[in-house]
Amino acid sequence: MKYALVVFETDASRALIKADRDAYRASYEAWIGELAAAGKLAGGDALDTEGRGAVTVRKAADGSATVADGPVHGGEESLGGWFVLEVADHDEAVRIARGFPTPEALELRPVLESA
Repeated sequence: MKYALVVFETDASRALIKADRDAYRASYEAWIGELAAAGKLAGGDALDTEGRGAVTVRKAADGSATVADGPVHGGEESLGGWFVLEVADHDEAVRIARGFPTPEALELRPVLESA
């Protein structure tokens, strides 16, 4: 089964990135390599969180849309990227997320594979 592991940057992770980007990336990339080697990584992408900021588009039931600069949800945590995990079950997805090497907030959700 597949699980989405959604990564939200935090103030702590952004501080580590600013302090030593190379060390931060090395720990992150080592974790990704281990997942891939174990056959647990089905995909994923990082978002450019330092370039142009997020834009939120909200669609209404009448078809109208409003556009605003900024993420859907404000606050300390901001969407940084995601991975798609290939796991046996929910418990394995949680175990993998607990091993994440950097101080982000992580959200796990099963992927609807019937669509």
